[in-house]
Amino acid sequence: MPDHLTELQLDALRELANISSGTAATSLSQMLGRDVDLSVPRALALPLADAVEAAGDPAETVTGIGLEVTGDVPGAVLLLVPPEGAATLCSLLGVEPGTEVGDSALGEIGNILGASYLNALSSMTGMSLLPGTPQVMTDLLGAIVASVLAQSVGHGDIALVLDSELDITGEPCAISFMLLPDADGVNDLLAPLGVGDPAS
Repeated sequence: MPDHLTELQLDALRELANISSGTAATSLSQMLGRDVDLSVPRALALPLADAVEAAGDPAETVTGIGLEVTGDVPGAVLLLVPPEGAATLCSLLGVEPGTEVGDSALGEIGNILGASYLNALSSMTGMSLLPGTPQVMTDLLGAIVASVLAQSVGHGDIALVLDSELDITGEPCAISFMLLPDADGVNDLLAPLGVGDPAS
């Protein structure tokens, strides 16, 4: 994969992101029994070091929900939820944030969002993207990203960062979604769309 993606490739990734986010919002709406509006104000394809910075302050405490991705494009999915967002989601489900039950509920939300997102990507690209069991961790943002990267053996040097604004019937909640594909994974997603790197 080239170091720099073309504007056409970035546009294709943003389009994948927007469609997939809509699918994820629909699934979350069904889980919560409430209307969920999800927009993607930013869709970035960045080197890993820059991706951590784009996701927020590395020293900020957040809740991370990580899922291993297997199939045609192995890697990892990571959802980053700030404390106020985690509290909002837990309260909507009637559980206390910061508890075992609360973490379990957030894990299920991450599972639904991550799986829906990967399913949408699969349907658009024809690639098999299978989510693993969600792992919930609350720590410094930088530590969480480093931990997920360490578990994602052979990951590539490009991360897709999607900053999603979630609005659940008047309850705003920001979630950063990171897809960390294996080497050449970004190109594997772009190739079926006709904008991949022919040299790969």
